[in-house]
Amino acid sequence: MANVTDLQSKYSKLAQEYSKLRAQNQVLKKAVVDEQTASCSLKDELKQKEQSLRKVEQEMDSLSFRNQQLTKRVELLQEELLLSESKSKKSDSPSQVSLQTQNVFDEDLQKKIQENERLHIQFHEADEQFRRQEAQLRVRLDQLEKESEQHQAVVDALNRKYTDAIEKLQNDKALLEVRDTFTCWKPIVFISRAAQQQLRKYQSEVSSQLKHSSSVIQEKVPFNDTQLSDYNSLNVPLHNRRHQLKARDVAAQALGFVQSLVSALLNLHSYTEQRVHIYPLDSSIEAISPVNLKFSQYLHENASYLRPLEEDLLQLHHSITEDSITALETLVKLQDFSRSFSSYSSFLQKILPYQLQSLEEDCEASLCTAALASKNRQLQKDMKKLTAVFQKLKSYVALLALPSECVTLISANAVFTQMSACLHGLHDAATELSQHYSQKASLEQGLPTVTQKLCTTNECLLSSLASLTNSCGKMATFFSNNLDFLASCPGYGPRGGFLNPQQADSVMENKRRAATYMSTIRKSESVPYREALANRHVLTSSTESREGLMQQVAQSQEKISRLEQEKEHWLLEAQLGQVRLQKEIQRIAQLEAQITTGHPPETHSAADGPDPMCADAPEPLQDTSVIGMLTITPCSESAADQESREHLIKHHYMSRVSEITAQLQMCDSKAVHFHAECRAVAKRLAMAEKSRETLTEELKLAHQNITRLQDELSTTKRSYEDQLSMMSDHLCSMNDTLSKQRDEIDSLKLASKVRPPRWCSQAGAAADHFSSEIWFRFLRK
Repeated sequence: MANVTDLQSKYSKLAQEYSKLRAQNQVLKKAVVDEQTASCSLKDELKQKEQSLRKVEQEMDSLSFRNQQLTKRVELLQEELLLSESKSKKSDSPSQVSLQTQNVFDEDLQKKIQENERLHIQFHEADEQFRRQEAQLRVRLDQLEKESEQHQAVVDALNRKYTDAIEKLQNDKALLEVRDTFTCWKPIVFISRAAQQQLRKYQSEVSSQLKHSSSVIQEKVPFNDTQLSDYNSLNVPLHNRRHQLKARDVAAQALGFVQSLVSALLNLHSYTEQRVHIYPLDSSIEAISPVNLKFSQYLHENASYLRPLEEDLLQLHHSITEDSITALETLVKLQDFSRSFSSYSSFLQKILPYQLQSLEEDCEASLCTAALASKNRQLQKDMKKLTAVFQKLKSYVALLALPSECVTLISANAVFTQMSACLHGLHDAATELSQHYSQKASLEQGLPTVTQKLCTTNECLLSSLASLTNSCGKMATFFSNNLDFLASCPGYGPRGGFLNPQQADSVMENKRRAATYMSTIRKSESVPYREALANRHVLTSSTESREGLMQQVAQSQEKISRLEQEKEHWLLEAQLGQVRLQKEIQRIAQLEAQITTGHPPETHSAADGPDPMCADAPEPLQDTSVIGMLTITPCSESAADQESREHLIKHHYMSRVSEITAQLQMCDSKAVHFHAECRAVAKRLAMAEKSRETLTEELKLAHQNITRLQDELSTTKRSYEDQLSMMSDHLCSMNDTLSKQRDEIDSLKLASKVRPPRWCSQAGAAADHFSSEIWFRFLRK
């Protein structure tokens, strides 16, 4: 405990010192940053002073040019003076005009000489002041650099000290953890020893029970149907619902991962095809090589190989339901998935040589550097590795899709284990391919002839490779996590044997029968056995009386149909009676009218008794038809009644015909209307299709214009950048030459140490000054 407290106190002291040193480090860093800013400001001042020196030098050049002009003018004046002196010697009588001109020239010369002296003095003063300031600034810059080096050394020493202290604290912490774990392990060791003793005890008990049970089985069991496969196949396996739900969940997760893998591979092949048309030769400008053309044609067919993978696995997932049995022997759809996967792996084998040759053409391009060529070779190795991994997966999937008789020879557990390792290898190959391609894309961006289309395609390829890597990693992790479930026994099969699809069907049939049996038991009320025996005679009598009841029902149905016919008949008779009543009322009204007018009635009245002709009438007749039965009574008025009846029937059927014709006309009008609407919709659809085609063409043209404008923009941008780089290089070379010339001039100035002498007289001083100026110009050149 004392050691622990000492270590904690040391740790707290070291932490305090570390916090103090960290604060000092922050202060030193701030000071270094301040000094760096000060040095930057001094450098800016130095640049400004250099600019002012250049301005003064330019003024000096202008003054020297003016001095040259003055020297030329002085020479001309001297020549004129010599001419005038020679003329005066010859004539011995100088004129007053020549003396005046000589005085004017002398005064002008004196003024120019004074002005030149003043300018020389100003130039030398400015030069000396600039040199003093430059020396001061250089000394200060050296001091600041030394201080920054000292600060950096202090910072490095503190960092080393801090790292040593952190390592020491980490070692102390590890020692403390070891001690703590050792103290915690003691009770665990005791517990493990007790558990081992209990395990030995249980093992002895289980072994004794096993011996007893094996002896009982050998002595008491006369027949073992699991020894022979023929007898074992007759045993019906059980249905494990928990295993079935787990299998459906695993299949759903695998479907999602395979869908993401298929989408990533589709994007990879599509963007690879797009890149082949862009680099190293742009298909819109010039024709690409035959290898790349064939490679792009094969890549264009990738969807026909990848889509069946997703569809077959989706069908496999739909076949795994809660009411089915899922095992390798019953998965018939797995064979379709195996065939689709085999076709895709053969597709990869087919495009591999073209892909390798395309990478070789990239290496043979004129702008391909050594680093880019090495990356292309690494990509070739990665593509070979990826194709080999897909070939391994194809063989493992084909093994799993074999029938149960073939799978018995090969351990399914070993196949699933190797498949998991192969999926991890696929993830590693995809990761290496993504890394190498990202490095290649970064190198291609540095090329001078790279286009924006190529950069965009490379970015899309990198994103598809990243999604492929993520999908492969998820699939490998998922397979590793569910390896125990996939390799374990599903719980189906007749006691150690294998399951075939016929047995699976029988299991499901037994399950359905058991479910229906249980549902009927739950719905119906159960009757005790003794009560059922007592009611047996009642049940048999009821079954015997069932046929009699069915006959009674048939007879009652016939009666009902006959009564319906009679009902229709009496309805017609009622209509006829109503018509006769109306006629009798009309006839009575006519008779009353004749009686009131005084004319005797021509017919017999109803009070006179019946008509003698009707009295001798025969028996009434019955007429049966589809509508019903009609009784015809022949008398004097039977013809009129028959005519009225026919008129009513005709009127009824005419009304029905008119209704049906109206409905038919309505249907015809609706049909015509619908036909017109369909024709209008068809015309609108055709117009819409034409407009869609035109719009798609316009969209294509717009996309082509956009790509063309982007290419033009990239070319102009690249040309401007090249021109700017050339101009900057030219300016840098000019600045270098100017700085070299200035350095040479300064060295020559310091080496010559030539100073202009004082003038003693007016003309001689001017001549000496101009000769010294000419000497300066010569030295500077």
